[in-house]
Amino acid sequence: MQSQHAAPRPASPSPDGPLVDVGQAEAALVEHYPRLVRLAYLMLPPKPGDRGRRVLTAHALVQRALPRGRTAAPAAPARPRRSAGGRAAHSARSGRRADRSDRTERTDQAARAGRPAWAGDGDGDPGYALVRLQVVRTALRASPSRRRGARRRRSGLLALPPPLPQVWGLRLFPRSGGAGELALEQRLSALSGPARAAWVLRGLERLSDDDVRAVLTDAGAADAAGALREADRVPAEYRLLGSPAFDPCALQARPPDLVRRRRRLKASLAAGAALLVCGALFGLPDDGWAPDGAAAPPYALNRSAQAALDPGKLTRVSPAAWKTSARTDFSVWPARGDLAGDTALLRRTLAVWARPGERVRVSATPGTPSGGPAGPPQLLYAGTVDNARVVVLHDGLRITRYAEPVDGTGGAALDFARVDGADRAGASALVLGRADGNVRYLTAPWVRSAGARDLREPGADTAGLPLTGGVTPPVAGPVLKSGSCASWNVLELTDGTGTRLVTDLGELVPAVLTAGRPGAAREAAGSEVSRTWSPFACSLASMRSAGVRSVNAWAFAEQPLPDAGGTGPGSSLPGGGGGSASWVCTRAETWRGGGSRVQAQFRTPGGPSGVVAARAEDVPQCGEREPRVLAGVLWKSGAGTWYLLAAGSRGTASVTATGGVEGTVRGNLLTLEAEQGARADLEGTLENGNRVSGLG
Repeated sequence: MQSQHAAPRPASPSPDGPLVDVGQAEAALVEHYPRLVRLAYLMLPPKPGDRGRRVLTAHALVQRALPRGRTAAPAAPARPRRSAGGRAAHSARSGRRADRSDRTERTDQAARAGRPAWAGDGDGDPGYALVRLQVVRTALRASPSRRRGARRRRSGLLALPPPLPQVWGLRLFPRSGGAGELALEQRLSALSGPARAAWVLRGLERLSDDDVRAVLTDAGAADAAGALREADRVPAEYRLLGSPAFDPCALQARPPDLVRRRRRLKASLAAGAALLVCGALFGLPDDGWAPDGAAAPPYALNRSAQAALDPGKLTRVSPAAWKTSARTDFSVWPARGDLAGDTALLRRTLAVWARPGERVRVSATPGTPSGGPAGPPQLLYAGTVDNARVVVLHDGLRITRYAEPVDGTGGAALDFARVDGADRAGASALVLGRADGNVRYLTAPWVRSAGARDLREPGADTAGLPLTGGVTPPVAGPVLKSGSCASWNVLELTDGTGTRLVTDLGELVPAVLTAGRPGAAREAAGSEVSRTWSPFACSLASMRSAGVRSVNAWAFAEQPLPDAGGTGPGSSLPGGGGGSASWVCTRAETWRGGGSRVQAQFRTPGGPSGVVAARAEDVPQCGEREPRVLAGVLWKSGAGTWYLLAAGSRGTASVTATGGVEGTVRGNLLTLEAEQGARADLEGTLENGNRVSGLG
């Protein structure tokens, strides 16, 4: 067994001792190895449950005891005498060792005489004295006194036992002793290191107190006399030192805790793998993450994840696939753009999608997961848009847009929008980018022409837009801010099935505008439908960034106004005299299904825009599942009289108001005089006997 620690410093020279070279010291160590190991084992501090480590440390101390060169032996006498074999080993400087058969014979003779095999011959041996001194010195370092131990802990020096040698897969320890050996070991464990060494030198080496004091002093003990006095506390039961319980050369072998070893092995392998990954990451260059651009370090390495990040495995659809496909949605869009073949850009996009870095701005519509793709996504577009490189991908559930400046990756952005269940209308266009209030769209391959128009001006002509590779030029975006709303620009798209209007609500996918009774709504194109939307276009601003898929406007009632001919200015609602007010219900459906927004809007003949009278979220009214609605508003006529006006959709047999205003009328229209600030609850009865509550 070899220790991998550096050899200790040689003993301090003594002018009174003879010089001992390495060969002589080695011969003494080999000849008296069992005795020296037993000596070290007894001097080391006993610890419960750590006999195996103590055995290995004792062997390590003895094997480290050889001096580096010719060294003066201590003046203190040594008991064992080197045999003829030992002297022959010293005289043969060429490296020959003591005659092993001679040692075996002497061991047998010692056994026949009733003496232990480790007992010496009685004559002094300078080589043995030198090796023993070094063993005592290193054993004392392994069990320092309290004062010196505190100093070593403060200085950060590590005491023995050393981390090596190690025995893997086995636990080695001496044979078990009796009650006497156990009691002796407990008494020795209560002594300080120098006192324990003094007791062992007395009993095992048969040294006198003066010799013990000399050995301890040479070994570096600060108070050898005190160590002797402390050793007197333990009874002189020296006969027990020959017990197999104190023999570190006669060992038993047992397996360790196999389950714990297996767990530690797995933990070590995992830690090693993590260390390799971290080392590789720290070794990357400082200018970004190599080909991954603004992406964070990789943390999930498996076959599916790697396939999803491979730009060579991106799905690319044929430009003519939509013509024969049973589906007309984003899954049949071809890959377009001047950078569709830029492998480095596509690799960066996929890497950022899988693990966006801290400096990447990430946004997602409500209900849209922002995790990485489960497999290779579909490439829809990769090209230069204004001053950015833009990549648009589709994974069957989401549209993902990655944008980075043309001069680097700083300020990269990643946007997600949910588009599962898209139909021909919902997959007609995407937003490529916004700049200076303008919007660029990427249209579907089946779109034949595109134009821009102001929804507030239904009679105005549509401005045609040229399409370059399906991309529109910059189009003025709708007004998406509070305050006056004078215009609302929308995109008009024409394909083989008709014309439809879509509007930008601040997301990747524009919302489709429709008009009509729920379940029979038609796409908002043509002058009649545009006139339906015109007074209520500005209410679309309240639906911004909500994941809206489509918005329908339904004119569900016309209500004559009281006090015809009045000219009063009205109140918070547009007033006026005579004519009929329009009731329109707008319902915004989302891509995720939930979160629908319903607004009942009221518009008098003299008012330029509708006013929201009631609103609600996640209700079935004004939708295909429940195509009915009831809403009311407090209105001031031109004559200065306040009225509660309420209207229900077709099929409402009666309307009842309770609370601040009370009354019931037959039919779907209610008009009751009221006080300013009055509040009322509405309830309607349908022709089939069912009831409907007021919206909001």
